[in-house]
Amino acid sequence: MNEQHPISPRQRLQALLAIPERQRTDAEWDELNELEIALASVNRTEARDPAPRRNAPPPSSQPKPGSGTAGKKPARKFQRRPPKGNTP
Repeated sequence: MNEQHPISPRQRLQALLAIPERQRTDAEWDELNELEIALASVNRTEARDPAPRRNAPPPSSQPKPGSGTAGKKPARKFQRRPPKGNTP
């Protein structure tokens, strides 16, 4: 009847985070770091999508209305000033 149930990684992480930083052992710090890395959303295998979705729509061959250069200011051309002479 002394059966131990495996603790989920999230519960173990919460238990380790409940320990004050000054009282954590090196082994607890190592386990905490490993759990944080394993549970990061980027590293979760459940969240991985074999075909990542892109928010950008597919490019079309037709120009969109208002996407031309009409209404845009032309680029300013700056002129170089002649260097100042050393006159007293």
